[in-house]
Amino acid sequence: MLIDSHCHLHDREFFTEKQANEMLNRAHQADVKKIICIGTSHEDSLNAMEFANSHDNVYWTYGIHPEAATKEGVAFMSQRRGVRSAAAREVAPAARGDGPAGRAPKRDINDRPSSLVAIGEVGLDYHYEDYDCEAQIRLFEQMCQLAIDNDLPVSFHVREAFYDFFPVIENFPKLRGVVHSFTDSKKILKRILNETEFYVGVNGLATYSTLPTPPLERILLETDAPFLTPKQFRGIINEPAYVREVATWLSEKLGEKFEIIEKETTENARKLFGI
Repeated sequence: MLIDSHCHLHDREFFTEKQANEMLNRAHQADVKKIICIGTSHEDSLNAMEFANSHDNVYWTYGIHPEAATKEGVAFMSQRRGVRSAAAREVAPAARGDGPAGRAPKRDINDRPSSLVAIGEVGLDYHYEDYDCEAQIRLFEQMCQLAIDNDLPVSFHVREAFYDFFPVIENFPKLRGVVHSFTDSKKILKRILNETEFYVGVNGLATYSTLPTPPLERILLETDAPFLTPKQFRGIINEPAYVREVATWLSEKLGEKFEIIEKETTENARKLFGI
């Protein structure tokens, strides 16, 4: 069994409901039996929740992407506690404040148990020129505290910002998580491996780049679908089934049998997310 630990199959900007269901079927046929839908805003997280709670073996995360820090971060977290317990009634009442996030409609999920497994994707992204460093750091700290308060791991999004990432996480020594879609240097990877216990997400990007490869015991497989399609399928939309292609590439890269890659990465995901 394989696990896609990071995708956006719930996002109707990219997938219709019919397409998403067809992709779930193809994922299962490819032995990708569980997937995690990642929230990137308050509203998107609610959509991930609804999609997960209407499908077996699909899970979701609550997060506000760093690019949304100025738009949603100000309204976030008038309270911080109780996300997991509150999910039995409505997701993240703490996210309802005076801004756009605060006015998001309530959605009842009493009909099924919550499948919330993490906070994310959250972090820092300094790639585009108009980023607000202070707003991103402030929101990232709040999200880290949310994870600690609710004993949840974190899916970290970090791009061109590790020099601020490490000082932030030093203030949260109990954090568990995964550095999603790692795209930095060997030096930074070494710091992650030596200074934290975080896992590192490996996806289709690795199949057509020169990124350093983490050791197997610290790897989670992911697709980031619809983005970062593996080399073999470049030019078409990515989907959870293609996590198998990432596993095949990793098997060749590390010189390990496919079954070993499958077993170890699945166990890593189970340990982190409890699925």
